[in-house]
Amino acid sequence: MLLLDSNIPIYLQISQFIENEILSNRLVAEDKVPSTNEFSKSMNVNPATAGKGLNELVDQGILYKKRGLGMFVTEEAKTIIIRNRKDYFTKNLLPDFLNEAKQLAISKEELMEMIRSDYHA
Repeated sequence: MLLLDSNIPIYLQISQFIENEILSNRLVAEDKVPSTNEFSKSMNVNPATAGKGLNELVDQGILYKKRGLGMFVTEEAKTIIIRNRKDYFTKNLLPDFLNEAKQLAISKEELMEMIRSDYHA
């Protein structure tokens, strides 16, 4: 279920929803994704907005279009999403995380132990 967050553009929320469905294996290669009109009706958003979210995934190679049939998950979708999200994590989240640890005077050893103990929890 997609819950709208006013801090994130709706079209990106649609893209992220589909990505999360792929990462969790609820959508796999060659599965058909909901259409622009289905997203539009279920979320009460403009069809152009829904289409922008789906086309964003087409542009990234996560979805592909079959004329007259809809949009489908590519074979490479999960690999592309993981690569993109790891890149985002490394460039955007990790620096802030490490900076906060340094400001709190958490040693590298303490940090590694925190990660080890929580990572498999």
